[in-house]
Amino acid sequence: MDVETRELQQRLSNAGQLPEVLLIKPVTTSTNDDVRELASKNVQHVLVCSRVQTQGRGQRQRQWVSPEGNIYLSTLLHTQKAIDGRLALEIALNILQMPSLQGLNLQVKWPNDLYSPQGKWGGILVEPISTRQVVVGVGLNIDPLSAEIPDQQVSSLSELGLTPTSRVELIAQLYLAIQQAGQWFNYDCQNLAARFNRSAAFIQQTVEFTDLQGQYSGTFLGIQDDGAVKIATSQGVQAFYQGQLRLKNPT
Repeated sequence: MDVETRELQQRLSNAGQLPEVLLIKPVTTSTNDDVRELASKNVQHVLVCSRVQTQGRGQRQRQWVSPEGNIYLSTLLHTQKAIDGRLALEIALNILQMPSLQGLNLQVKWPNDLYSPQGKWGGILVEPISTRQVVVGVGLNIDPLSAEIPDQQVSSLSELGLTPTSRVELIAQLYLAIQQAGQWFNYDCQNLAARFNRSAAFIQQTVEFTDLQGQYSGTFLGIQDDGAVKIATSQGVQAFYQGQLRLKNPT
């Protein structure tokens, strides 16, 4: 067992949250796929991290660029309630509460982007296995990306002011934040709208929202307690549960 794995085991054991399987890989195709495979073998508590992903993915099967130096982590989460869209929001909010991230100007972009005024610095992918069991994957940009991402403004935690922090410490805090998010979800996401709207990207700004029914434009008012986006359009305030939210480019 390498030093990094041993240190991570010790940190999670001290927190009373040591999973039965803990893997730190130099490279993998996708940490979400690794966790899904372990779950199929009846492993109940697992944490997989990798320094590089060759087939990382985000929402809607988009490629997740995964260069070395950042954090790619997946785990298995069991909930007492049936999974819905609020879980990804809870995970994002709990990540923002990580001790190492305090004092930074960080936001959440509905529904699953870790954001800032300078752009996206991380993302969350929730892939259900059953109604009460999901694979949760998180990617964090620790260092600046060397290549631009098409149609997306990106940033990194180091650019946003993260003080030098050990990789193991960040992984441990991230895993604990995900587990804590599961507890918030089990308690029915109390005061979700109020908590989310304090950190919501684009709030009170003019946005575009696209779903299967079409495209809408208006002022982003935040979310409801059930996780739906609220947008003040020319037809009045409308709520949306699925789709893509983006800042409207000035004309």
